[in-house]
Amino acid sequence: MASKVMELIYWKDMERTGMVLTGLVVGLLALFQLSIITVLSTVSLAVVCFTISVRIYYQLLYVLSWGDGVHPFKSYLDLDISFSGEQAELYMQKAIVMALSAADALKRLFFVANLLDSIKFLALMYLVTFLGDLCNGLTLLIIGVIALFSLPLFYRQRQEYVDSVLAKVQAQVENIRDFFQRLAQGGGPPPDPTPGGAKPKFQ
Repeated sequence: MASKVMELIYWKDMERTGMVLTGLVVGLLALFQLSIITVLSTVSLAVVCFTISVRIYYQLLYVLSWGDGVHPFKSYLDLDISFSGEQAELYMQKAIVMALSAADALKRLFFVANLLDSIKFLALMYLVTFLGDLCNGLTLLIIGVIALFSLPLFYRQRQEYVDSVLAKVQAQVENIRDFFQRLAQGGGPPPDPTPGGAKPKFQ
């Protein structure tokens, strides 16, 4: 299942990926005007009408001896999407661990286990309030879907350039973080990177 998703994200099958991306974006855009119940029911009706029409068409070709009678959606029917008991239990355990880890991280942020981390979280939430004024969650979801189908392919094609830019950004972030850490610790000078540090001179 994971390999199928990766094939979609990296556009291994251009036609299938295009259909999935278009369907997702159109469905999400429809939610701006219609309720999710209306969108789901309308999409389900359209899909079932299409598949029934194709099934009848292939059956008619077989009756007229113009086709081999193979089910047109056999590859989809044979696709195994079930989980064994062990796999389901493993995924459930992973989900529980992730949920508990997230709850523990939020607890530490809200109750100020680390002052610097809580301040960063406060700044992030303050910026998110401005983001909420600009767009809603549905807009962000549409942007996320488009990014999911475009950024991995862009990274694969421009990997060296992206890595160099990310390295520069990470270096700047590290410098800013070190500055705030020194500020929180009293504003002392940065540590000497040379082995043993600089020794004081006596006159």
